Amino acid sequence: MRCVPTECSDGELAALTIAGRNDAFAELMRRHREPTYRLIRGHIGDPEEAVDLLQDCFISAFKALDRYDQARPFRAWLSRIAINKCRDWARRRAVRRLFFAASPESRAAEIADPAPSPADAAGDRQELERLSNAIAALPRNLKEPLILRTIEGLSQSETAMVLRISEKAVETRLYRARQKLLAIRHARQSPSS
Repeated sequence: MRCVPTECSDGELAALTIAGRNDAFAELMRRHREPTYRLIRGHIGDPEEAVDLLQDCFISAFKALDRYDQARPFRAWLSRIAINKCRDWARRRAVRRLFFAASPESRAAEIADPAPSPADAAGDRQELERLSNAIAALPRNLKEPLILRTIEGLSQSETAMVLRISEKAVETRLYRARQKLLAIRHARQSPSS
């Protein structure tokens, strides 16, 4: 197969990569880096960790490329890998929290708070950060369809395929995710008693 990577389909690029053309995988990464980063960032809420997970995602995709079904969209396949990486990250983080919760109080001062200070952001940036955090705080079953459909622009069918749920379940979960985000927004806007 001879083609210029920028003119090849994702399936052709996958086949070229398997055949040993590194420039083909570089093109796949170029095409899918930003949407995959947004997916991961939206899922975990931490931009620095998202970069690390993005690299892990592409490494795993490269290693598993021979299992990619070229009849299906590459982006959906890669999104599935990214979501699994995010789930693994969340499990590891929960274990770390448990470990630190059990550690002596004298070590508490050594544990840094990863949350950004409010003084670091202003105006629209603050609102975007609040929204990102609100999305990251959603339960996984609501967060994943919201990110895939609303942020990444996958169709309802593609989202269902990535998450391995029905299209109706995607619709229901999107509705519930939006309702939760509205509730968070209203809670923030209402005056405290």
